[in-house]
Amino acid sequence: MKITPREMIFTALFAALTAIGAFIKFPIGAVPITLQFLFTALAGIMLGARLGALSQLLYVIIGLVGIPVFASGAVGLNAVVSPSFGYLIGFILGAYIIGKVTERSPKPGFVRLIAASILGMVVIYLIGVPYLYFIIKNVMGKNIGFYSALKTGCIVFLPGDLIKCIIAAALGAKIVPTLKKVA
Repeated sequence: MKITPREMIFTALFAALTAIGAFIKFPIGAVPITLQFLFTALAGIMLGARLGALSQLLYVIIGLVGIPVFASGAVGLNAVVSPSFGYLIGFILGAYIIGKVTERSPKPGFVRLIAASILGMVVIYLIGVPYLYFIIKNVMGKNIGFYSALKTGCIVFLPGDLIKCIIAAALGAKIVPTLKKVA
């Protein structure tokens, strides 16, 4: 995979923005509310599938090597047994999906971008919620039903994440055409 210096800079920028988004958090339970999904969606929208996913993979690798960038506070390989780690895996695939949907249009509009963001959000939840359930039940040894995990790891976050989808789509609809002109 050949990457230009410009692509490297944008990929690193979105990895850094996702890390910053982790520190803007509101703890409400096993998984805090953060701005990470906003930057994940923007990475997919603005960088496309390949680089959007790469930016999120870079973010996860940075945390796994021991730099404290995860919202859970976990560092290094200990983060893998954190209930929120599944969402981090989901960020990689979510950014890829968002980017794929976005790339299919030469000039993606607001509706396509919001649809892509919502699809990416669903993918993140499809990975994050079962992972949260597994870790809480089997690793932490707490008695939790899947519906409780769904409520704790998804339903609580839906309103905020839908707002983030709208913000990402609005920003993307304005910024992507400009980025394509400059490229």
